[in-house]
Amino acid sequence: MITIIDGRSGSGKTELAARLAAETGARVIHMDDLYAGWHGLATGSRLLERGILAPLTAGAVARWRRWDWEISDWGPEDRAAPGEHLIIEGCGSLTIESREHAQRTIWLEAPESVRRARALERDGDDSWWLLWREQEDAHIAAHDPAAIADEVQPTSLG
Repeated sequence: MITIIDGRSGSGKTELAARLAAETGARVIHMDDLYAGWHGLATGSRLLERGILAPLTAGAVARWRRWDWEISDWGPEDRAAPGEHLIIEGCGSLTIESREHAQRTIWLEAPESVRRARALERDGDDSWWLLWREQEDAHIAAHDPAAIADEVQPTSLG
């Protein structure tokens, strides 16, 4: 089973993925490992669709390299096996194409003020916020993930 959790930065995707993984025993794949740096949201979406989901759906082992944020380059190889229970979380994970491979899709909503405060608390810096928001806007305009999600969940508290 494949579950996809998408939403803007700071909406609670990682926390929800961790909770669901603890309940189900699923493995979590983080989109942070698929982005090619701060300009890489669209690249991450394509890598997820073509490099992970398509091979798994075809019954093949998916192999990809994870982005290493410390060296700003692709790092170690990772893999997933067909039939493995996966939770994929991160902005850009729910697209028209990725939707076809998932059994459950969730979009998380929270006001920007709440999300930005969460991101600042999490990262200690939000200098990347505007650059990332532009990419999120493009993702939403292209794919309308809230409209194609099975569930839309508000996460505005705390």
